[in-house]
Amino acid sequence: MKLQAASINEVPKIVGGSVAEDGQYPYQASLRYKNRHFCGGSVLNDRWILTAAHCLSNFDNSDIAVVLGSNTLNKGGDVYQSKQIISHPKYSSALIRNDIGLIKVDKDIVFGDKVKPVALPSENFSKIDYPAVLSGWGTTSYPGQTPNKLYHIQLSVIDQKQCLNASFRVTNDNICTLNKRGEGACHGDSGGPLVADNEQIGIVSWGIPCARGRPDNTDEFRQCYCYHLNEVGMTRLGERMVSMSSMLVETVSINYEDFNESFLTCGTCLCVYDGGEHTPKLLPCSHTVCLHCLTRIAASQTRETGAFRCPICRELITIPRGGVPALPPSFLVNQLLDLMSRQRREVIPKCSVHINQELLFCETCDTVFCTVCTGGNHAGTSPGCTEHTIIPFSIAIKRMSEILLYKANECISKLTQAQDSVSTELQRLEASIERCLSAVDTEFAEIISKIERRRTELQAAVTAAARDKKHVLEEQHALIEAEKNKVQQECEGLQYQVEVRNITQRIGSLSDQLDAATALSEPKENAFITFEFNHNNALSQLEEALNNLGRVRSSTTLPGILRIDNTVNNNAYFVTGLCRARLKDPAIVKLQAAVIVETVDYHGHPRNVGGDLITAELTLADSIHSENQSSSIDTEIVDLENGTYEVLFRPPSASRYILKLSVFERPIKDYPLFFDATEHNEPIKIYGRRGTGKDEFHQPVAVAVNDDGMIYILDTGNSRIKVLNCDLEFQRHITNEGLEGRSCTGIGISQQGIVVVNWRTRKVTEMSSLGDTIKSFSHNAFQEPIDIAVDRSYGHILVADNGQSCVFVFDSDGKILFQVGKRSTFKLITSVTVGPNGEIVVADSRIQVFSAKGDFSEEIYSEGKGKGTYGGLAVDSEGRILGTRTDKGRSIIQVLKLGGGNILTEIDSHSSKLRRPSGIAVLPDNHLVVVDLGNDCIKKYRYW
Repeated sequence: MKLQAASINEVPKIVGGSVAEDGQYPYQASLRYKNRHFCGGSVLNDRWILTAAHCLSNFDNSDIAVVLGSNTLNKGGDVYQSKQIISHPKYSSALIRNDIGLIKVDKDIVFGDKVKPVALPSENFSKIDYPAVLSGWGTTSYPGQTPNKLYHIQLSVIDQKQCLNASFRVTNDNICTLNKRGEGACHGDSGGPLVADNEQIGIVSWGIPCARGRPDNTDEFRQCYCYHLNEVGMTRLGERMVSMSSMLVETVSINYEDFNESFLTCGTCLCVYDGGEHTPKLLPCSHTVCLHCLTRIAASQTRETGAFRCPICRELITIPRGGVPALPPSFLVNQLLDLMSRQRREVIPKCSVHINQELLFCETCDTVFCTVCTGGNHAGTSPGCTEHTIIPFSIAIKRMSEILLYKANECISKLTQAQDSVSTELQRLEASIERCLSAVDTEFAEIISKIERRRTELQAAVTAAARDKKHVLEEQHALIEAEKNKVQQECEGLQYQVEVRNITQRIGSLSDQLDAATALSEPKENAFITFEFNHNNALSQLEEALNNLGRVRSSTTLPGILRIDNTVNNNAYFVTGLCRARLKDPAIVKLQAAVIVETVDYHGHPRNVGGDLITAELTLADSIHSENQSSSIDTEIVDLENGTYEVLFRPPSASRYILKLSVFERPIKDYPLFFDATEHNEPIKIYGRRGTGKDEFHQPVAVAVNDDGMIYILDTGNSRIKVLNCDLEFQRHITNEGLEGRSCTGIGISQQGIVVVNWRTRKVTEMSSLGDTIKSFSHNAFQEPIDIAVDRSYGHILVADNGQSCVFVFDSDGKILFQVGKRSTFKLITSVTVGPNGEIVVADSRIQVFSAKGDFSEEIYSEGKGKGTYGGLAVDSEGRILGTRTDKGRSIIQVLKLGGGNILTEIDSHSSKLRRPSGIAVLPDNHLVVVDLGNDCIKKYRYW
């Protein structure tokens, strides 16, 4: 099957159809550019999409997005990116021939209920008046808007001869459909499938007109659309389009070089067609004759009234109501005339001296010359040059013109992309402005509400104070009024009183009331109420706070590459300063890794402040081609506030990863950043070798680290302690009588200095950091003390004894407190340490945890019981147990969880194998140091 569809002046869409059900057409594809639908298509197989060639014009191979499995444009569906686009090798946009295109997507299409390939017929479709279904997202009216949902409509396939009444362009390679006015394809349906009997028989190409109809012989308005039908070669689909069988219909693609002006002459008068007297007219018999000839022929006809015979085939032609000028114009001839007028006449440059000689151009010498002027030997004019590429100067000009046009189009394309980028940034700026203004309004509304609340509180305080004063004064006023009334009542009828005794009593009573009135004459409360602002500095603090409230912060960070074009000097340059990203350290499985992002400004200068919006997406590189593309890995972005940012993450497995970093939603230069995570954890630094010198060890067995990060290694074979800093740089040696005998096996850090245990002398010695003995003690139950630990929160000293198969716990003065375990509890104890909450952690072939009082809590890594041994133990502040373990000749460092016992990670030291690792200690920043007894050295690792 070879299917075609194209559009010149009319672009198809569906009008008058209905909404399709979800999944009704699983082969339907939506072609989009910048997330906007522009054409339809259909699924051929797991990599190829079939569409119209005119849909692919002006697109690069990777420009088009193909969306499958969704009937709506604004959501859903699987998105595939075009990897290669191919148009039919004989596609002609001018003549609408071979309008077939193919799109190869970048990955295999996942088939399901909503995504399936379309079936193709085994032979050309030849049925007439047969129903066919058209589906697409073309506009539902003319003119109109693109619908969000997929529409479909049933059309009727008609004969090409019947369709010729609507357009001369119809050929045997086309399928035509006929439908009522107000129905059919419209803008946006181009490339969509025409399906009959569940097989695709054509592709939407062109139509006349778009759902507006054209009068037919009946009173009904109808519409004609064409779909191209041929065989498509499927054996090497996408590499070339060849036929599969003899069903291939030959087509001819006419280009400018294929004809001259003799093709555009009237066959009757042999005059060249033009837009005036010799306008080409198309007769119903498909022949073209100029208007002048037809007018003359029609005027000379006497037998048939209102008709004349074609001068070429003698078919009787009915004269339309408007006369001969009303006959339709010949669209093909007019198109060819336009094509001819647009083509630049080729000018063959001639020599100014020898006017009959064509100028030549030497590409090797970049020289224009005439063979007569040079005597026929151009090579002689350029000594030392033996091979010359000579072409006609006219061809050279044409090539240069094409190169110039190509460069110009490329420049315009780049400038358009730059314009789009700037426009996008302007839109983001407008959105940021709206967000900032909204945030300002919100914050100040909150401030105003707080001020209003305080104003209300102060008003309430004024009212309350006035109410209290008013209440006191009103009570006093009422008391005075009562006393006044009492005096008035007592004085009433006094003039009628004749008893001197009563009058005397009344005078005494009034004297008392007069004294009381004098006391009531002074108000018990005052009217003073005032409001003050200056009793403290709150007002100035408020003013200062308002002045410091909020800030407007912008950034000069330039995320990616910026090209600066100088149109005056006709050159361009790139800004060298770019935001970069780099992996801080090699990524190791399950360990925290960091990518450093360094930002720069527009001028390429490093930024020294933070606050930029950094986004990161970390995925497995393999997931790009997998079905599940949404499995991103958690990341954390840390702003170092100096223009540098850290992106923290933990690779879950050994694989290749891809990190997409953006600043202000714009990708940086290192986008995306690819890196590999390995499961091998190699030492960061190795120190020491066998010997007795400054940087040498002889049978080192244990190590301890103090709060300052100083490392103390028990160099048993040399009867000393070697002191290093956290970078494994030598500081000094410590010697003490407690270290003699080459038999010290354990070391710990106490409140006052260092404690060691000597299995031969069975003594515990505490010394200062300079080697001075502070105290020493022993215990009569000691048999084979092999390790020591200090619980500084309680001041306890723990000594592991293999002879007693237990752990003795002493106070800071060496007094025995209790013991942990007995002979059946442990086998061969190798190490003891203290947890962050005072837990006693003991190792033999597995790890056992006891409380600070010696009660059993849990057993960790019980599966290792009897199979191997631990060499050293340490617990960090987060409750992670670090243990060196040897099993069947393989030595590793395990990181386990205290309280559960899960193995978090393992250190295999792949390129620097551990041999009999023993003591281990925790360093700052998730690092550790381990004593490699078999190699007489110590090694530093990152463990979390």
